[in-house]
Amino acid sequence: MTAKAQEASDLIWQHWQDGTVMDGLPVDLKPNTRAEGYAIQACLAQHSPQPLVGWKIAATSTAGQHHIGVDGPIAGWLLAEFLHKDGAEVSIATNRMRVAEPEFAFRFAHDLPARPEAYSVDEVMAAVADLHLAMELPDSRFADFAKAGGPSLIAEAACARDLVVSEAVQADWRALDLSVYPVACRVKGRSEGEGSGGNVLGDPRIALTWLVNELSGQGIGAKSGELVSTGASVPPLEIEPGDHVEADFGVLGRLSVTISP
Repeated sequence: MTAKAQEASDLIWQHWQDGTVMDGLPVDLKPNTRAEGYAIQACLAQHSPQPLVGWKIAATSTAGQHHIGVDGPIAGWLLAEFLHKDGAEVSIATNRMRVAEPEFAFRFAHDLPARPEAYSVDEVMAAVADLHLAMELPDSRFADFAKAGGPSLIAEAACARDLVVSEAVQADWRALDLSVYPVACRVKGRSEGEGSGGNVLGDPRIALTWLVNELSGQGIGAKSGELVSTGASVPPLEIEPGDHVEADFGVLGRLSVTISP
């Protein structure tokens, strides 16, 4: 941890608490590499009064990459204060992205410590306890998040914000091919979209493995009990106050969120 990383995280966190945005981090604090971005992110998490509960992956689909202006996935923490149960009412009063993204999320049963060699999909899935359905309402503290750049977006936890999460899926999800599994989402009375697990780096299980190896490369291990939301399986749908959003995952279940008026 460096003094500059701490100062950058302090600035991001203050904007987050105030519900304000900035054009960008000052030149002397702006991260130029992914590693520098993750160093700021690590400091940012220390501002929270509650521990990390897991991780999110942003930009696992082409649509998601275009949305935030990056050329590949990035990872960010999940904080307990931003998690909500299925059916929750969530405010987007200070949210400028204003989109909803249905996602597959996995919870670990075992630790996966950081190590030099990459983890395989089989190794990662063997450490998974449960599958959950999720709906992310991401946000950014940058006025033009599509031009902020990958390292800066990593610094602010990869546009992390509110995440609605279901109870553990009871269906036999391991028997399904998640790479082609269909997902639909509807903003009641306004719009709808369709997608599949294939939008998430080709397969949510591949995305989860990417996350484990991305963290491992930064010396961070995945831990038992942590939740990982793997990215938008349906292109982001615009939302406004008063909307009711429902995601349909077929035999795996449904989940919904109401946006506060």
